[in-house]
Order: sequence, then structure tokens, then C-alpha cells
Amino acid sequence: MGRAAEMLGVTPAFLRSLDTARLIVPQRSPGGHRRYSRYQLRLAQRARDLVDEGTSLESACRIIILEDQLAEAQRINAQLRRDRRAENSE
Repeated sequence: MGRAAEMLGVTPAFLRSLDTARLIVPQRSPGGHRRYSRYQLRLAQRARDLVDEGTSLESACRIIILEDQLAEAQRINAQLRRDRRAENSE
């Protein structure tokens, strides 16, 4: 956790708060240390940016969740369009 906090320029308490808010739930090492994926670190960075802009942590987490859901919906929509075009060209 200390290394992740250092990389992001945040405190370990900030990362713990993201875990408490259930935005990021890191894996645990056998010794109980938190292990963050690159994706989780990107989410943490986005949360930090929003909080630095004056957004509350709760609101920042909700924004990030909605952004993530939107990106997934757009990905699915694009795939469906590609599938439809492929069906129409056969």
C-alpha cells in the first residue's frame, strides 16, 4: 500500500478510504498486504484528481463508477454494431 500511495502522491489513508467506499477492493498477499492492479491504480488516480478539484470522496466514487459503466456500455454497443454490420454483409 505504501508504494501505491507513493506512486499516486496520496496517503495510505486515502487508499484505505477507497477500499472502505468499495471503489477499489485490492487483492491481499498471504501476509495481508494490499495489492493493487494497474486498473485499480488508474481508478485511484481518477479519484484523487476529482477530490483535488473539490469533489467529495463519495461523489468522486459515484462519478468513477458511472464513467466505468458508460465506457462498458459503449464498448458493448460498438461490438453489437460490428456484429450487425458483419451479419448484413453476409
